[in-house]
Amino acid sequence: MLTIEKPGSAEQTINKSRFYASAAHCETEREVGLFLRQLAVSHQNAHHLAYAFRIKTADGIIPRFSDAGEPSGTAGKPIIQMLEARDLIHVAVGVIRYYGGVNLGTGGLARAYGGTAKMALDAAKIIPFVEMHALSVSVHYNQVDALTRLVAQLKGKVIDKQFDQAVIVKVSLPVSEIPAFKHQYAQSI
Repeated sequence: MLTIEKPGSAEQTINKSRFYASAAHCETEREVGLFLRQLAVSHQNAHHLAYAFRIKTADGIIPRFSDAGEPSGTAGKPIIQMLEARDLIHVAVGVIRYYGGVNLGTGGLARAYGGTAKMALDAAKIIPFVEMHALSVSVHYNQVDALTRLVAQLKGKVIDKQFDQAVIVKVSLPVSEIPAFKHQYAQSI
């Protein structure tokens, strides 16, 4: 599986209709909603905003798409097919259409939406997908720097720190690195 590290966008005009696509990394349906809302606000005069996304959850992969008022199967489906063909996960693609007055037909619409989505994905930086897992660790104040360095070495991220009598640090780590992390902080998890 693959995912997007840096977003990509693309634009093309086909028979006077302008298509603009944006591809971004989204880990939840809420993030997808925020991404699409931002895209809609940026293109308020657009006629259609078709989209597709694939997100991995504990229950499996969630694929969703919308034709946004275009004929069934002509907008969202070609976009989701681009995501599935590349085995992309935690990725959302929105394609905006400014109608140019010329009907493209169902085949033309599918090629336009799918092609513009492909261009946006080509412009994005695609990397291997690494499954992450969140953990909370309680450490003394003098251990926070060492913990932060270890998390960085393991290619993880510090998500949050709460300071009280001890410091509760929430981290996100690659699943493959959790045994090494637990080995050093087993009593603190």
